[in-house]
Amino acid sequence: QVQLVESGGGLVQAGGSLRLSCAASGSVFSLNAMGWYRQTPGKQRELVAGIISGGSLNYADPVKGRFTISRDNVKNTVYLQMNSLQPEDTGAYYCNAHGLGIGFPRKPFDAWGQGIQVTVSS
Repeated sequence: QVQLVESGGGLVQAGGSLRLSCAASGSVFSLNAMGWYRQTPGKQRELVAGIISGGSLNYADPVKGRFTISRDNVKNTVYLQMNSLQPEDTGAYYCNAHGLGIGFPRKPFDAWGQGIQVTVSS
């Protein structure tokens, strides 16, 4: 079983910064892709930023130039540096990871964190 533990959320004023972290642990053999999603009440979860094992990055248009996603392959951790935060960035942020589990044969997994709240006040 794979666990994702998120940290770094909180309350910040508009224009401020936060850094989210998500550490994967448990039965992880390899991580292929990791990403951050945001969900607000009444809306579907949407991709904010993603990174794959080859290093390719993907950002939602509203966060381009303000958010930076990165990963530490040794620590199996993904980060989301969020700068110039705006009230519309408010929401629950969820970490997601795709990869292969330990054991033979390798089984793919799709894991989610428990979610962490980010609130940006105007």
